[in-house]
Amino acid sequence: MRIVIALGGNALLRRGQPMTAENQRENVRIACQQIARIAPGHELVIAHGNGPQVGLLSLQGSAYDPAHPFPLDVLGAQTEGMIGYLIEQELGNLLSPDVALATLLTQVEVDAADPAFAHPTKPIGPVYRREQAEPLAKVNGWTIAPDGDGFRRVVASPRPKRIVEMRPLLGLLAQGTVVICAGGGGIPTLCRDGQLTGVEAVIDKDLCAALLARELKADLLIIATDVEAVCTDWDTPNQRALAQAHPDALERLPFAAGSMGPKVQAACEFARGTGRSALIGSLAQIEAMMAGQAGTRVSVEREGLHQRS
Repeated sequence: MRIVIALGGNALLRRGQPMTAENQRENVRIACQQIARIAPGHELVIAHGNGPQVGLLSLQGSAYDPAHPFPLDVLGAQTEGMIGYLIEQELGNLLSPDVALATLLTQVEVDAADPAFAHPTKPIGPVYRREQAEPLAKVNGWTIAPDGDGFRRVVASPRPKRIVEMRPLLGLLAQGTVVICAGGGGIPTLCRDGQLTGVEAVIDKDLCAALLARELKADLLIIATDVEAVCTDWDTPNQRALAQAHPDALERLPFAAGSMGPKVQAACEFARGTGRSALIGSLAQIEAMMAGQAGTRVSVEREGLHQRS
């Protein structure tokens, strides 16, 4: 079975943890221990988040030269290599020596006419005081928005259209390689007159993972996060975990735009577009999720919403 696994940011850095190399490696090691449990007998493609890592690189660049920050496509490429290295090494230490692993820098094409470019919403980089933020915005052409007592740069989050490196990815899979790719939603690129160029944007990693899974004709999409399942009435006395949900019913429920919302949208798009299932749940329960004993299965096979007993 061909499986695409989308690792949430908690797989690399838990909430409140200092962003040290040691913490990130330890969290990757824990994630890889879970992935290794389901690896035998399957083709694996692993995508991952990179938000904290891009933020750190942005801070480092700002400290060096605030007026000339590195572009987001370059920072995205850097983090894909860094995180891919950690996953390759830790997962490789757990799997058979015969299993090859590879990290593929992944360009993801977006549409220059995407409405998201007219309404940047994704905060990145450090928090500035107003007297710092406004001159930087003027010099660099940034859009800034309030963030607590300060201001942050915000960028567009356009929808992914195409995975550029699909041919080499398929070639690696054909050779039995575990592939780490599309990190952080992929490197955002535009295609103009047949030429690719990077763009200042951040692609949602879950939506990119869903596109990746559809283009790969994956049998299963697993969106691994730090909650056990999709829940109705989240954080209220009426909260209930869903065992199974039809996309039509699930999309009628309200979910937070910055957390569960994109995961639900990605799962629904994959299930509706392929007729196959997507799973949302805790990375620590990945085996139980595949056995139908944990998490939420999003599928067109059964109407409505079904709570876990």
